Amino acid sequence: MECPRCRSDLTEVAHFCHVCGQDLRSADLARRKSFAAKPDEPVTSFALVSTIMPRGAGQRPQTYRIALALALVVALIAAIFGAMPIAVLVAAFAVPIVYIVYLYDVNMWEDEPLPVAALAFGLTGVLAIGFTTLWTFLRGPVPFSSPTFDGALDGAPSVGTFLIVALLVPIVGEAIRQIGPVILASRPEFDDLMDGLTFGVISGVAYASFDTIVRHWDLLTGGVQESNPGLWVSLIFLEGFIKPLITGTATGIACAEFSGLGRGYDGFTPRYFRGVAEAVLANIAYQAGTYLFSYVGSATLGVLLSIAWGLIILAILILRVRNILHVGLMEAALTRSAREVRPDTGAETQFCAQCEMPLQPNAAFCNACGMAVRVRPKAVKPRAVATIGARAASQEEESRGDDRETSIIPGMDEADYEGREAYPDPDRAADADEEGRP
Repeated sequence: MECPRCRSDLTEVAHFCHVCGQDLRSADLARRKSFAAKPDEPVTSFALVSTIMPRGAGQRPQTYRIALALALVVALIAAIFGAMPIAVLVAAFAVPIVYIVYLYDVNMWEDEPLPVAALAFGLTGVLAIGFTTLWTFLRGPVPFSSPTFDGALDGAPSVGTFLIVALLVPIVGEAIRQIGPVILASRPEFDDLMDGLTFGVISGVAYASFDTIVRHWDLLTGGVQESNPGLWVSLIFLEGFIKPLITGTATGIACAEFSGLGRGYDGFTPRYFRGVAEAVLANIAYQAGTYLFSYVGSATLGVLLSIAWGLIILAILILRVRNILHVGLMEAALTRSAREVRPDTGAETQFCAQCEMPLQPNAAFCNACGMAVRVRPKAVKPRAVATIGARAASQEEESRGDDRETSIIPGMDEADYEGREAYPDPDRAADADEEGRP
């Protein structure tokens, strides 16, 4: 049997082409009914976990769903009883912590946790604190119970404040969120499309986390607030979950375009700048909406309208991310199939992370379930073993060209003791030291 898309030879029982990922049971060459990162979901879906956590999505997606749900429940219960310090802290750091655990699970940082955490999370967080402090100072004070970026519970919007909140903050904020991920995606070990997406998401949620802490510092340090469950629950859900997911997915779109489809990162291409523009526009729409909704006359109603508006924007961003991921994985596989595929060298058989069926040699997709092989968690590099193996191989090569004995202990080779005993006896060496002799 032959694949209609890439013309590769396939087994008769294959459901998907292992080279280009084409669904052999459908005439749809775009494969819109089977998401490349999780084939049991369509591309047009609002599944959050498989969208922002594509690596390993087929193995344990429920773990991340449960973690996010528990964090949401804890934050909302605390908000119901007015325990806003607890609610704000949990809401601010729930999504970033779950995402960092995801990075650990799939070894996204390639055994280099400090550079990844420092650039994708730490640097963005520090810059977010400084910038948020600055623009809230320029904006001026707001009522204590204001639930929005600049909301006033009465009066009319101010043009100056609107420009700060709806224009300056989205543009400068997106520039801040791009710094760390772009630096990371420029490194050879992190130039994959999903790496760029992931680093963009973690940078976005880090920015939102520290932005929430700075803007709601009074709630964080003000102790238990008066009972107003509708307002506090709505506020926590908006600031702790809707906002970080919007900023994370928006930034992830731009960073994914920076990484590009094939080997090496694409860099500052028109596609990247289009992604940045999409991210900025999404944040402008969100921030402008939340600002204007704060003037409806009721704080609770204003937050509820902001939540509805934010969910619409988030839904559009999720669909956009899934389309970028799906098209990227399919096009990258097709490009790979155009190159000469190396013959099987007898390597150990690999298995699909989702259906656990054996993979074809050099496969880009599982021919049983259609999952992209690239979404598997990254393997841990056995550095110590590799180093010892390389050293042993080097010593073996040296011994072939030199008949003298070679020690596995550095500094104990025969060449180091020309004219002396090749392997000094420890007792004699100790006697020599006591007598002051070399």
